[in-house]
Amino acid sequence: MKFKTRKRVEAIAPYVLGKSLEEIKIENGLTHIRKLSENENIYGCSPEVKKWISLEGSDLNLYPDGMAVELTKKVSDFLKIDRDQLVFGNGSDEVIRLLTRAYISDGEEAIMADVTFPRYQTNVYLEGGTPVIVPLENGIHHLDHMLDAITEQTKMIFVCNPNNPTGTIVGKDELLSFIKKVPEHILVIIDEAYVEYVSTDNYLHTVPLVERFENLIVLRTFSKIYGLAGLRIGFGVMNKEITEQLRKVKDVFNVSRLAQGAAMIALEDQAFIKECSEKNSNGRRFLEESFQKMGLSYFPSQSNFIMVDCEQNGDVVTNGLMKRGVIVRSGTLLGYPTTLRVTIGSDEDNHYFIESLTQVLKGV
Repeated sequence: MKFKTRKRVEAIAPYVLGKSLEEIKIENGLTHIRKLSENENIYGCSPEVKKWISLEGSDLNLYPDGMAVELTKKVSDFLKIDRDQLVFGNGSDEVIRLLTRAYISDGEEAIMADVTFPRYQTNVYLEGGTPVIVPLENGIHHLDHMLDAITEQTKMIFVCNPNNPTGTIVGKDELLSFIKKVPEHILVIIDEAYVEYVSTDNYLHTVPLVERFENLIVLRTFSKIYGLAGLRIGFGVMNKEITEQLRKVKDVFNVSRLAQGAAMIALEDQAFIKECSEKNSNGRRFLEESFQKMGLSYFPSQSNFIMVDCEQNGDVVTNGLMKRGVIVRSGTLLGYPTTLRVTIGSDEDNHYFIESLTQVLKGV
């Protein structure tokens, strides 16, 4: 390389985004694409948000509120927490980055699953830390093994719940017991990007626990069920001491005016959120029943996607589906080479996906 980067940057592989939808259309002679690869809300965002955005354009010459005061009030009232427990980011990804920037020093460790959201590992590594990887068990975080991995160098532990890419959760009692057992000086970060899709009673609601456990941090996002992925806005719930440290290392104007305003409008339309969640549960049930009829195993999901074992090379199956206009994520890059991860779509999307998958697996 002509321009030498940091050694830790050299060791990181770029995030694989794949071809654009237009490229796929042209290469395969397609007129329509069903994009079921990125876990986006296929129903979009609240109609009220679209109305607001169409009217809100005159103030784009002004910097956003660096403290997100109005949004903080809205979210704190909604979650019934103190305002000083919130930090907003350019997606919850940024909050992860702020946490590692503020708390990880050279040689310190962060524990995480082997197959989970990859930005945990990347951000820890970039700050000079050591990611300590604990294998999933049947697609689920093995919390006892994570506890066993704690050393004097451990600074934080990540638990993605529901987990991306498997969609699985850890049980309510198991997670609470885990939080109680982690030493008080170690940060426990629960990433709940898909929490609004959860339909089981066996799920621990962690936000109310932040007051009780000072080392507990809960991550949320407006990118998934709220349908604002294109605006990039998420947040973390944590105790006041931690929020003060994160505000030292965040960019001053890190969340745009449009993102803050859209998030406030989206939060108010809980009828839309409920509708999306119910549609997702119905679609998830249809896909699970279809996989069972096809004799395919899958991880029990509580999110808006499912990882299914096709018992064939994931890349081959994914390419076959792409030729039929269905874009999914191959499990070869996610740690399960014979699987694919599919976002739960509309009824029409789901039926077309199952028909296409059946044809691909039969070699038709």
